[in-house]
Amino acid sequence: MTAADLLAASGRFPVRPGLTEAELSAVEDEFGFSFADDHRAFLAAGLPFGRGWPDWRDGDRSALRERLALPVEGVLFDVAQNDFWYDGWGPRPPAGEAALNAARAGLFTAPRMIPLYAHRYLPAGKGTSGHPVLSIYQTDVICYGNDLEDFLHREFGLGPGAAGEPPRPTVTFWSRLIQPL
Repeated sequence: MTAADLLAASGRFPVRPGLTEAELSAVEDEFGFSFADDHRAFLAAGLPFGRGWPDWRDGDRSALRERLALPVEGVLFDVAQNDFWYDGWGPRPPAGEAALNAARAGLFTAPRMIPLYAHRYLPAGKGTSGHPVLSIYQTDVICYGNDLEDFLHREFGLGPGAAGEPPRPTVTFWSRLIQPL
């Protein structure tokens, strides 16, 4: 049973027909990223619909762009308002605007995070899969599943999740921010 089948069988969310290869490619071209292989397969098997799920087929394009930008914008907010600084960016510049510019440049090299559900994200990246699902709210990053299937088990109670397995850091920057549950 695919992850989309599992979600549909739960009856918690309607699941529309999956995105076609042409639709997936059009979304990737429009927004400038590639879905990770497991995220792509999930959306091809069925497109969950309803509150919290991004509607890659018919959704408001501006709202989707905003959701794509939220992880980076949240980090920049914490740099500006909460003195957050990631040591991988080097020394923090003393001026606020210079710090924001340095953080923005550092975030440009971080993997792009793609909305899965609400503020749960998977990294972009064709040819990759099995990444932990991360809840990202500013610099508060929590692992909500060791992978997409484990996330569905844990988030929606669709069977047992991976018992006590710690998340595997798989993407630069974001994995360094993971906080324990």
